[in-house]
Amino acid sequence: MLSPETPPPEPVVWALGPVLARADTPVLCERLATLLDAVDGVVVFDVSAVCRPDAATVDALARLQLTARRRGRRIVITGANPRLLLLVSLIGVDGLLPLD
Repeated sequence: MLSPETPPPEPVVWALGPVLARADTPVLCERLATLLDAVDGVVVFDVSAVCRPDAATVDALARLQLTARRRGRRIVITGANPRLLLLVSLIGVDGLLPLD
């Protein structure tokens, strides 16, 4: 437990892209689980380098979010381009993904 004088841990920033394939998702989730076991604080996924987001991209992000939630932790997704934001909305997970 952090005392009031202890600053919160710095977030870990993990850059994703330029393409996320379906085959990448299990490995990303395993790596996230390992990372969450090793660090305190939030993991920030920077998706600004994702150049052609598609349904596989949204699926990967949703599964990363699920991996974190199963461990009682949270992630933040930052740098989403307009196309990714539109896909997230069209697929209907905009309320589930922690987009910053």
